[in-house]
Amino acid sequence: MAETTGSGTAAGAAEPPLRKASWKYVGPGIVVAATGVGAGDLVATLIAGSKFGYTLLWAAIIGCLVKISLAEATGRWHLATGRTLFEGWRTLGRWTTYYFAVYVVIWGFVYGATAMSSSALPLVALFPDGPSLKTWAMICGLLGLAFVWFNRYAVFEKVMTAVIGMKFLIVVYVAVRVAPDLGNALAGLAPVLPDGSLLYTLGLIGGVGGTITMAAYGYWVNSKGWTDISWLKVMRLDNRVAYVTTGVFVVAMMIIGAELLHSTNVALTSGDRGLIDLGQVLEDKFGAVTANLFLIGFFATSFGALMGVWHGVSLMFADFVERLRRERGAASGAPDASAAEGDMVGEVAAGKREKSVPFRAYLLWLTFPPMGLLFLDEPFGLVIAYGVLGAFFMPFLALTLLWLLNSSRTPEQWRNGIVSNVMLAGAGLLFLVLCVQQVRDLPW
Repeated sequence: MAETTGSGTAAGAAEPPLRKASWKYVGPGIVVAATGVGAGDLVATLIAGSKFGYTLLWAAIIGCLVKISLAEATGRWHLATGRTLFEGWRTLGRWTTYYFAVYVVIWGFVYGATAMSSSALPLVALFPDGPSLKTWAMICGLLGLAFVWFNRYAVFEKVMTAVIGMKFLIVVYVAVRVAPDLGNALAGLAPVLPDGSLLYTLGLIGGVGGTITMAAYGYWVNSKGWTDISWLKVMRLDNRVAYVTTGVFVVAMMIIGAELLHSTNVALTSGDRGLIDLGQVLEDKFGAVTANLFLIGFFATSFGALMGVWHGVSLMFADFVERLRRERGAASGAPDASAAEGDMVGEVAAGKREKSVPFRAYLLWLTFPPMGLLFLDEPFGLVIAYGVLGAFFMPFLALTLLWLLNSSRTPEQWRNGIVSNVMLAGAGLLFLVLCVQQVRDLPW
Protein backbone atom coordinates (compact mmCIF):
# COMPACT_ATOMS: atom_id res chain seq x y z
CA MET A 1 0.00 0.00 0.00
CA ALA A 2 1.35 3.42 -0.91
CA GLU A 3 2.31 5.59 1.99
CA THR A 4 2.94 9.29 1.93
CA THR A 5 5.65 10.51 4.27
CA GLY A 6 5.14 14.23 4.49
CA SER A 7 7.36 15.95 2.02
CA GLY A 8 8.60 12.59 0.79
CA THR A 9 7.14 10.91 -2.26
CA ALA A 10 4.42 8.30 -2.04
CA ALA A 11 5.69 4.78 -2.60
CA GLY A 12 5.39 3.81 -6.25
CA ALA A 13 5.05 7.43 -7.40
CA ALA A 14 7.61 9.07 -9.63
CA GLU A 15 10.53 10.49 -7.68
CA PRO A 16 11.38 14.14 -8.26
CA PRO A 17 14.49 14.55 -10.45
CA LEU A 18 17.72 14.95 -8.49
CA ARG A 19 18.97 18.50 -8.42
CA LYS A 20 22.44 19.17 -9.73
CA ALA A 21 25.03 19.37 -6.98
CA SER A 22 26.29 22.94 -6.76
CA TRP A 23 28.68 24.76 -4.46
CA LYS A 24 26.17 27.58 -4.04
CA TYR A 25 23.97 25.30 -1.91
CA VAL A 26 26.66 24.22 0.56
CA GLY A 27 25.73 25.16 4.13
CA PRO A 28 24.61 22.49 6.61
CA GLY A 29 27.93 20.70 6.13
CA ILE A 30 29.80 23.85 7.10
CA VAL A 31 27.66 24.05 10.23
CA VAL A 32 28.35 20.44 11.21
CA ALA A 33 32.08 20.88 10.59
CA ALA A 34 32.16 24.03 12.73
CA THR A 35 30.20 22.29 15.49
CA GLY A 36 31.64 18.80 15.45
CA VAL A 37 35.32 19.68 15.84
CA GLY A 38 35.71 21.16 19.29
CA ALA A 39 38.74 22.01 21.38
CA GLY A 40 38.84 18.48 22.85
CA ASP A 41 39.14 16.99 19.35
CA LEU A 42 42.01 19.32 18.53
CA VAL A 43 43.82 18.35 21.74
CA ALA A 44 43.33 14.63 21.02
CA THR A 45 44.84 15.08 17.55
CA LEU A 46 47.69 17.19 18.92
CA ILE A 47 48.54 14.55 21.50
CA ALA A 48 48.50 11.80 18.86
CA GLY A 49 50.88 13.90 16.76
CA SER A 50 53.11 14.66 19.74
CA LYS A 51 53.37 10.97 20.70
CA PHE A 52 53.61 9.32 17.28
CA GLY A 53 54.54 12.07 14.83
CA TYR A 54 52.87 11.58 11.45
CA THR A 55 52.49 7.82 11.86
CA LEU A 56 48.73 7.90 12.56
CA LEU A 57 47.81 10.38 9.82
CA TRP A 58 46.11 7.57 7.90
CA ALA A 59 43.80 6.91 10.85
CA ALA A 60 42.60 10.52 10.94
CA ILE A 61 41.75 10.35 7.23
CA ILE A 62 39.85 7.07 7.64
CA GLY A 63 37.97 8.72 10.50
CA CYS A 64 36.76 11.43 8.11
CA LEU A 65 35.52 8.75 5.67
CA VAL A 66 33.62 7.06 8.51
CA LYS A 67 31.95 10.38 9.42
CA ILE A 68 31.05 11.05 5.78
CA SER A 69 29.19 7.71 5.75
CA LEU A 70 27.37 8.42 9.00
CA ALA A 71 26.32 11.95 8.09
CA GLU A 72 25.27 10.84 4.60
CA ALA A 73 23.07 8.15 6.13
CA THR A 74 21.48 10.70 8.48
CA GLY A 75 20.78 13.15 5.66
CA ARG A 76 19.51 10.41 3.34
CA TRP A 77 17.02 9.24 5.97
CA HIS A 78 15.54 12.72 6.28
CA LEU A 79 15.36 13.25 2.51
CA ALA A 80 14.22 9.79 1.38
CA THR A 81 11.51 9.28 3.99
CA GLY A 82 10.33 12.81 4.73
CA ARG A 83 10.69 11.95 8.41
CA THR A 84 13.03 13.29 11.05
CA LEU A 85 15.55 11.02 12.70
CA PHE A 86 13.64 10.94 15.96
CA GLU A 87 10.53 9.79 14.08
CA GLY A 88 12.65 6.96 12.72
CA TRP A 89 13.95 6.07 16.18
CA ARG A 90 10.39 5.91 17.50
CA THR A 91 9.56 3.18 14.98
CA LEU A 92 12.28 1.00 16.54
CA GLY A 93 10.56 0.90 19.92
CA ARG A 94 9.98 2.93 23.05
CA TRP A 95 13.46 2.12 24.34
CA THR A 96 14.89 4.74 21.93
CA THR A 97 12.70 7.39 23.56
CA TYR A 98 13.80 6.47 27.07
CA TYR A 99 17.45 6.49 26.06
CA PHE A 100 17.25 9.82 24.24
CA ALA A 101 15.24 11.49 27.02
CA VAL A 102 17.79 10.60 29.71
CA TYR A 103 20.72 11.30 27.43
CA VAL A 104 19.65 14.73 26.24
CA VAL A 105 18.91 15.97 29.79
CA ILE A 106 22.11 14.78 31.48
CA TRP A 107 24.38 15.34 28.49
CA GLY A 108 23.09 18.88 27.96
CA PHE A 109 23.59 19.76 31.62
CA VAL A 110 27.24 18.73 31.72
CA TYR A 111 28.08 19.76 28.15
CA GLY A 112 26.76 23.26 28.78
CA ALA A 113 29.36 23.86 31.50
CA THR A 114 32.10 22.20 29.43
CA ALA A 115 31.37 24.30 26.33
CA MET A 116 31.26 27.56 28.27
CA SER A 117 34.54 26.81 30.06
CA SER A 118 36.24 25.77 26.82
CA SER A 119 35.17 29.02 25.14
CA ALA A 120 36.40 31.04 28.12
CA LEU A 121 39.91 29.55 28.32
CA PRO A 122 41.39 31.36 25.28
CA LEU A 123 39.72 34.63 26.32
CA VAL A 124 41.43 34.45 29.71
CA ALA A 125 44.76 33.85 27.95
CA LEU A 126 44.15 36.72 25.51
CA PHE A 127 43.01 39.12 28.25
CA PRO A 128 44.93 38.10 31.39
CA ASP A 129 43.91 41.28 33.22
CA GLY A 130 40.25 40.87 32.34
CA PRO A 131 37.40 38.91 33.92
CA SER A 132 37.89 35.50 35.55
CA LEU A 133 37.39 32.18 33.78
CA LYS A 134 33.94 31.71 35.34
CA THR A 135 32.84 35.20 34.30
CA TRP A 136 34.02 34.72 30.72
CA ALA A 137 32.32 31.30 30.65
CA MET A 138 28.98 32.78 31.68
CA ILE A 139 29.36 35.59 29.14
CA CYS A 140 29.98 33.01 26.38
CA GLY A 141 26.93 31.01 27.45
CA LEU A 142 24.72 34.10 27.43
CA LEU A 143 26.05 35.23 24.05
CA GLY A 144 25.32 31.80 22.57
CA LEU A 145 21.84 31.85 24.09
CA ALA A 146 21.04 35.34 22.76
CA PHE A 147 22.36 34.59 19.28
CA VAL A 148 20.40 31.37 18.82
CA TRP A 149 17.27 32.73 20.54
CA PHE A 150 16.94 35.80 18.28
CA ASN A 151 18.14 34.37 14.97
CA ARG A 152 16.96 31.71 12.54
CA TYR A 153 18.86 29.10 10.58
CA ALA A 154 19.81 31.35 7.64
CA VAL A 155 21.65 33.83 9.86
CA PHE A 156 23.05 31.01 12.02
CA GLU A 157 24.54 29.34 8.93
CA LYS A 158 26.21 32.57 7.75
CA VAL A 159 27.82 33.16 11.14
CA MET A 160 28.99 29.55 11.39
CA THR A 161 30.52 29.89 7.91
CA ALA A 162 32.50 32.88 9.17
CA VAL A 163 33.55 30.90 12.25
CA ILE A 164 34.83 27.95 10.24
CA GLY A 165 36.60 30.29 7.83
CA MET A 166 38.45 31.82 10.78
CA LYS A 167 39.32 28.39 12.21
CA PHE A 168 40.45 27.12 8.83
CA LEU A 169 42.74 30.03 8.00
CA ILE A 170 44.33 30.24 11.45
CA VAL A 171 44.94 26.52 11.97
CA VAL A 172 46.33 26.06 8.45
CA TYR A 173 48.50 29.18 8.88
CA VAL A 174 50.02 27.78 12.09
CA ALA A 175 50.58 24.38 10.43
CA VAL A 176 52.43 26.06 7.55
CA ARG A 177 54.35 28.23 10.03
CA VAL A 178 55.83 25.20 11.79
CA ALA A 179 57.21 23.96 8.43
CA PRO A 180 55.82 20.42 7.97
CA ASP A 181 58.06 17.60 6.82
CA LEU A 182 56.16 16.58 3.67
CA GLY A 183 58.11 13.36 3.26
CA ASN A 184 57.18 12.10 6.73
CA ALA A 185 53.64 13.35 6.27
CA LEU A 186 53.22 11.28 3.09
CA ALA A 187 54.75 8.28 4.85
CA GLY A 188 52.05 8.69 7.52
CA LEU A 189 49.42 7.72 4.94
CA ALA A 190 50.62 4.11 5.13
CA PRO A 191 48.61 2.17 7.76
CA VAL A 192 51.06 1.42 10.56
CA LEU A 193 50.39 0.76 14.25
CA PRO A 194 53.32 1.72 16.52
CA ASP A 195 53.56 0.06 19.92
CA GLY A 196 50.98 1.45 22.31
CA SER A 197 49.06 3.32 19.60
CA LEU A 198 45.92 1.16 19.24
CA LEU A 199 43.64 3.27 21.46
CA TYR A 200 44.96 6.52 19.98
CA THR A 201 44.29 5.09 16.51
CA LEU A 202 40.72 4.08 17.36
CA GLY A 203 40.17 7.45 19.01
CA LEU A 204 41.36 9.33 15.93
CA ILE A 205 39.12 7.28 13.65
CA GLY A 206 36.10 7.55 15.89
CA GLY A 207 36.53 10.72 17.86
CA VAL A 208 37.16 13.80 15.73
CA GLY A 209 33.89 15.31 14.62
CA GLY A 210 31.90 12.43 16.08
CA THR A 211 29.25 13.81 18.43
CA ILE A 212 25.50 14.26 18.68
CA THR A 213 25.88 16.99 16.05
CA MET A 214 26.10 14.22 13.46
CA ALA A 215 22.50 13.34 14.31
CA ALA A 216 21.63 17.05 14.14
CA TYR A 217 22.92 17.18 10.55
CA GLY A 218 19.62 15.91 9.16
CA TYR A 219 17.78 18.68 11.01
CA TRP A 220 20.10 21.32 9.56
CA VAL A 221 19.52 19.80 6.10
CA ASN A 222 15.77 20.31 6.58
CA SER A 223 16.29 23.80 8.04
CA LYS A 224 18.11 24.70 4.82
CA GLY A 225 14.90 23.84 2.95
CA TRP A 226 16.04 20.47 1.65
CA THR A 227 13.00 18.29 2.35
CA ASP A 228 12.83 15.59 -0.33
CA ILE A 229 15.06 13.20 -2.23
CA SER A 230 15.64 15.66 -5.07
CA TRP A 231 18.26 17.26 -2.82
CA LEU A 232 20.27 14.03 -2.41
CA LYS A 233 23.20 14.99 -4.68
CA VAL A 234 23.34 18.44 -3.10
CA MET A 235 23.37 16.93 0.39
CA ARG A 236 26.13 14.48 -0.52
CA LEU A 237 28.34 17.29 -1.88
CA ASP A 238 27.60 19.37 1.22
CA ASN A 239 28.50 16.44 3.49
CA ARG A 240 31.79 15.80 1.70
CA VAL A 241 32.73 19.46 2.03
CA ALA A 242 32.07 19.15 5.77
CA TYR A 243 34.41 16.26 6.34
CA VAL A 244 37.09 17.33 3.88
CA THR A 245 37.19 20.54 5.92
CA THR A 246 37.34 18.45 9.11
CA GLY A 247 40.15 16.42 7.54
CA VAL A 248 42.15 19.58 6.87
CA PHE A 249 41.78 20.59 10.54
CA VAL A 250 42.91 17.16 11.69
CA VAL A 251 45.91 17.04 9.37
CA ALA A 252 46.92 20.60 10.32
CA MET A 253 46.73 19.85 14.05
CA MET A 254 48.67 16.62 13.58
CA ILE A 255 51.37 18.56 11.73
CA ILE A 256 51.55 21.03 14.62
CA GLY A 257 51.73 18.18 17.12
CA ALA A 258 54.38 16.31 15.15
CA GLU A 259 56.62 19.27 14.35
CA LEU A 260 56.21 21.43 17.44
CA LEU A 261 55.73 18.85 20.19
CA HIS A 262 56.95 15.42 19.04
CA SER A 263 60.37 16.69 17.96
CA THR A 264 60.92 18.64 21.20
CA ASN A 265 59.24 16.20 23.62
CA VAL A 266 56.85 18.88 24.90
CA ALA A 267 53.92 17.42 26.87
CA LEU A 268 50.49 19.06 26.92
CA THR A 269 48.07 19.33 29.80
CA SER A 270 45.13 16.99 29.30
CA GLY A 271 41.82 18.49 28.18
CA ASP A 272 41.19 21.87 26.63
CA ARG A 273 43.95 23.50 28.71
CA GLY A 274 46.41 21.71 26.47
CA LEU A 275 45.70 24.36 23.84
CA ILE A 276 46.80 27.06 26.28
CA ASP A 277 50.09 25.15 26.65
CA LEU A 278 50.43 25.10 22.87
CA GLY A 279 49.82 28.84 22.73
CA GLN A 280 52.77 29.32 25.08
CA VAL A 281 54.97 27.07 22.93
CA LEU A 282 53.98 29.06 19.82
CA GLU A 283 54.78 32.34 21.56
CA ASP A 284 58.22 31.11 22.62
CA LYS A 285 59.02 29.92 19.09
CA PHE A 286 57.23 32.37 16.77
CA GLY A 287 56.25 35.36 18.89
CA ALA A 288 53.10 36.82 20.39
CA VAL A 289 51.30 37.51 17.09
CA THR A 290 51.23 33.84 16.05
CA ALA A 291 50.33 32.74 19.59
CA ASN A 292 47.45 35.22 19.77
CA LEU A 293 46.19 34.19 16.34
CA PHE A 294 46.15 30.61 17.53
CA LEU A 295 44.21 31.57 20.66
CA ILE A 296 41.66 33.37 18.46
CA GLY A 297 41.34 30.16 16.43
CA PHE A 298 40.93 28.22 19.69
CA PHE A 299 38.11 30.57 20.69
CA ALA A 300 36.44 30.24 17.27
CA THR A 301 36.64 26.45 17.59
CA SER A 302 35.12 26.34 21.07
CA PHE A 303 32.49 29.04 20.63
CA GLY A 304 31.48 27.65 17.23
CA ALA A 305 30.88 24.27 18.84
CA LEU A 306 28.87 25.96 21.60
CA MET A 307 26.61 27.80 19.15
CA GLY A 308 26.18 24.68 17.02
CA VAL A 309 25.06 22.57 19.96
CA TRP A 310 22.84 25.34 21.32
CA HIS A 311 21.04 25.35 17.95
CA GLY A 312 21.23 21.76 16.66
CA VAL A 313 20.51 19.80 19.82
CA SER A 314 17.73 22.24 20.73
CA LEU A 315 16.18 21.43 17.33
CA MET A 316 16.37 17.72 18.11
CA PHE A 317 14.88 18.22 21.56
CA ALA A 318 12.01 20.29 20.12
CA ASP A 319 11.30 17.54 17.58
CA PHE A 320 11.40 14.95 20.37
CA VAL A 321 8.85 16.88 22.47
CA GLU A 322 6.57 17.61 19.50
CA ARG A 323 6.54 13.95 18.47
CA LEU A 324 5.52 12.85 21.95
CA ARG A 325 2.88 15.60 22.15
CA ARG A 326 1.28 14.46 18.90
CA GLU A 327 1.30 10.82 19.93
CA ARG A 328 -0.42 11.64 23.21
CA GLY A 329 -2.91 13.85 21.39
CA ALA A 330 -3.68 11.09 18.90
CA ALA A 331 -4.13 8.57 21.71
CA SER A 332 -6.61 10.89 23.43
CA GLY A 333 -8.48 11.57 20.18
CA ALA A 334 -7.56 15.25 20.00
CA PRO A 335 -8.62 16.57 16.57
CA ASP A 336 -5.48 18.68 16.07
CA ALA A 337 -3.21 15.67 16.53
CA SER A 338 -4.10 13.96 13.27
CA ALA A 339 -1.46 15.77 11.20
CA ALA A 340 0.68 13.53 9.04
CA GLU A 341 3.97 12.46 10.56
CA GLY A 342 5.90 13.90 7.67
CA ASP A 343 4.65 17.41 8.44
CA MET A 344 7.39 17.52 11.07
CA VAL A 345 10.08 17.78 8.40
CA GLY A 346 8.17 20.63 6.76
CA GLU A 347 7.87 22.38 10.10
CA VAL A 348 11.62 22.14 10.65
CA ALA A 349 12.16 23.58 7.15
CA ALA A 350 9.72 26.43 7.87
CA GLY A 351 11.60 27.37 11.04
CA LYS A 352 8.69 26.54 13.35
CA ARG A 353 10.87 24.48 15.68
CA GLU A 354 13.19 27.45 16.29
CA LYS A 355 10.24 29.47 17.56
CA SER A 356 8.82 26.73 19.74
CA VAL A 357 8.68 26.59 23.53
CA PRO A 358 10.62 23.27 23.75
CA PHE A 359 13.43 24.70 21.58
CA ARG A 360 13.80 27.71 23.83
CA ALA A 361 13.35 25.68 27.00
CA TYR A 362 16.29 23.46 26.02
CA LEU A 363 18.34 26.55 25.18
CA LEU A 364 17.75 27.76 28.73
CA TRP A 365 18.63 24.29 30.07
CA LEU A 366 21.97 24.35 28.20
CA THR A 367 22.78 27.80 29.54
CA PHE A 368 21.63 28.46 33.10
CA PRO A 369 21.69 25.23 35.16
CA PRO A 370 25.22 24.36 33.92
CA MET A 371 26.49 27.66 35.30
CA GLY A 372 26.20 26.06 38.73
CA LEU A 373 28.79 23.47 37.68
CA LEU A 374 31.24 26.27 36.95
CA PHE A 375 31.43 26.90 40.71
CA LEU A 376 31.47 23.27 41.81
CA ASP A 377 33.44 20.16 41.03
CA GLU A 378 31.21 18.02 38.87
CA PRO A 379 29.36 15.56 41.12
CA PHE A 380 30.82 12.05 40.84
CA GLY A 381 27.55 10.38 39.87
CA LEU A 382 26.87 12.98 37.19
CA VAL A 383 30.31 12.47 35.67
CA ILE A 384 29.68 8.73 35.48
CA ALA A 385 26.22 9.11 33.95
CA TYR A 386 27.49 11.68 31.43
CA GLY A 387 30.41 9.47 30.44
CA VAL A 388 28.30 6.33 30.02
CA LEU A 389 25.53 8.04 28.05
CA GLY A 390 28.02 9.89 25.87
CA ALA A 391 29.99 6.72 25.15
CA PHE A 392 26.86 4.91 23.99
CA PHE A 393 25.54 7.64 21.70
CA MET A 394 27.74 7.07 18.62
CA PRO A 395 27.19 3.27 18.50
CA PHE A 396 23.48 4.00 19.08
CA LEU A 397 23.47 6.37 16.08
CA ALA A 398 25.46 4.09 13.76
CA LEU A 399 23.52 0.91 14.53
CA THR A 400 20.06 2.49 14.45
CA LEU A 401 20.85 4.07 11.07
CA LEU A 402 21.97 0.66 9.84
CA TRP A 403 18.62 -0.75 11.00
CA LEU A 404 16.46 2.06 9.60
CA LEU A 405 18.15 2.21 6.20
CA ASN A 406 17.93 -1.54 5.56
CA SER A 407 14.23 -1.88 6.42
CA SER A 408 10.89 -1.10 4.82
CA ARG A 409 10.91 2.18 6.71
CA THR A 410 13.08 3.53 3.86
CA PRO A 411 11.91 3.44 0.19
CA GLU A 412 13.67 0.53 -1.48
CA GLN A 413 15.67 2.56 -4.00
CA TRP A 414 17.19 4.69 -1.24
CA ARG A 415 18.17 1.91 1.17
CA ASN A 416 21.80 1.15 1.91
CA GLY A 417 24.07 -0.34 -0.68
CA ILE A 418 27.03 -2.59 0.08
CA VAL A 419 29.44 0.31 0.71
CA SER A 420 27.06 2.08 3.08
CA ASN A 421 26.39 -1.13 5.00
CA VAL A 422 30.08 -1.91 5.35
CA MET A 423 30.88 1.62 6.52
CA LEU A 424 27.98 1.82 8.99
CA ALA A 425 28.64 -1.67 10.36
CA GLY A 426 32.33 -0.86 10.71
CA ALA A 427 31.48 2.43 12.41
CA GLY A 428 29.10 0.67 14.79
CA LEU A 429 31.76 -1.89 15.74
CA LEU A 430 34.42 0.81 16.15
CA PHE A 431 32.18 2.93 18.37
CA LEU A 432 31.24 -0.10 20.48
CA VAL A 433 34.94 -0.77 21.14
CA LEU A 434 35.50 2.91 22.00
CA CYS A 435 32.39 2.84 24.17
CA VAL A 436 33.68 -0.09 26.22
CA GLN A 437 37.08 1.57 26.60
CA GLN A 438 35.58 4.92 27.59
CA VAL A 439 33.34 3.30 30.20
CA ARG A 440 36.31 1.36 31.59
CA ASP A 441 38.31 4.60 31.86
CA LEU A 442 35.65 6.39 33.91
CA PRO A 443 36.54 7.13 37.56
CA TRP A 444 34.26 4.44 39.00
